[in-house]
Amino acid sequence: MNIKAQIPNPITLLNLFCGCIALVFAFHSDFEKAFAFVSLGIFFDFFDGFFARLFKVSSPLGLQLDSLADMVTSGVVPGIVMYQMMINGSGWSSPYIPFFGFIVTIGSCYRLANFNVDIRQTDSFIGLPTPANALFILSLPLVKKYSTTFIINEALTDHGILLFITLLSAYILNAEIPLFSLKIKKFNFVDNKIQIVFLGISVLMLIALKLLAVPLVIVCYVLLSVVNNKIKKNGSV
Repeated sequence: MNIKAQIPNPITLLNLFCGCIALVFAFHSDFEKAFAFVSLGIFFDFFDGFFARLFKVSSPLGLQLDSLADMVTSGVVPGIVMYQMMINGSGWSSPYIPFFGFIVTIGSCYRLANFNVDIRQTDSFIGLPTPANALFILSLPLVKKYSTTFIINEALTDHGILLFITLLSAYILNAEIPLFSLKIKKFNFVDNKIQIVFLGISVLMLIALKLLAVPLVIVCYVLLSVVNNKIKKNGSV
């Protein structure tokens, strides 16, 4: 048995395990612990692919396991969080409004299925990756909790705004927008310049704003990708 070939799959399953734990906390509206375990799951999600590429043991099984684990950690959990936020929100009186939070889960499912069959997404992404979207959604109740800005707190309890964020999330997940990958395939600076710049900006924002920086980091990722695409396009003309 090739031991190296077996290393990535248990790491992927740890991602799933973290997602299951986060799911329990999300059901009980313990958003801080849910965020922590989703973040840990995404950490494992990064390193399963890292070791698969390092040991050159990528496999169809690993690809499917990765998507199935992501569906829980980065698909179901953010849907539950948005559902809970809408339950505790205000604006519309219908008891069915919170169920629209699961549009995030539906968008994530389609995104993951499409990723598995889209050959364009080997070196970069088309649409926002589900882990990034999950961090964005799970950061919202924490922003609401720790922000002292009245407008932000009011916005994140309004059903209309929460529904808009939900629909925007599902759209960005599946939009035809090329986004750079954070996965390192070649271990040198030249091939990872954009990733290093993004990580540097992210670290500075997190140091300055802590949890409040998380949604801004995701927005920065999208904007930096758009700028990078334009630079590449102009450079190829």
